Amino acid sequence: METVDPSAVSLRPFRISDADDFLSFAGDDQVTRFLRWKTLTSREEALATIRDVCIPHPWRRAVCVGDRCVGFISVWPGSGDDRCRADIGYGMAREWWGKGVATRAVRMALSQLFGDFPGVLRIQAFVGADNRASQRVLEKAGFTRDGLLRKYAYLKGTLQDLYLYSFLSTDVVPSD
Repeated sequence: METVDPSAVSLRPFRISDADDFLSFAGDDQVTRFLRWKTLTSREEALATIRDVCIPHPWRRAVCVGDRCVGFISVWPGSGDDRCRADIGYGMAREWWGKGVATRAVRMALSQLFGDFPGVLRIQAFVGADNRASQRVLEKAGFTRDGLLRKYAYLKGTLQDLYLYSFLSTDVVPSD
């Protein structure tokens, strides 16, 4: 499958002007089936989500090819006794699946996160056991599969088995 030139991929804060691009993936059931949020149905919902969720989020970035928003990547840092770790999640427009964009975006995020959150020593991801593509993204980005969490969480009403992946601040981000 054709890959995208890694230098064309970037991360940046969301802008209100991303609404149409955001809706193109956030309004796609195939993209949102593995995400905890519902599929968006209108430009107004996309605008509200960017304004009320993406922009104020502590670390949510638009994944861009050129300057076109084609996905997102989010990190939720822990607090209190969980301040040593952060959770990462991402989603990509279907037309960019299998082209290396998600892997590049995760690698770029890893290169920034430990500097942005100096107390974080571990980035972790929970991935559905049936979401092989996302598992592969994490593996190519240098994450280690820590184990299978059986019947761990509900996703859209169905109890799911999830794999737990981790990347430590002492791990090396693979090059492109």
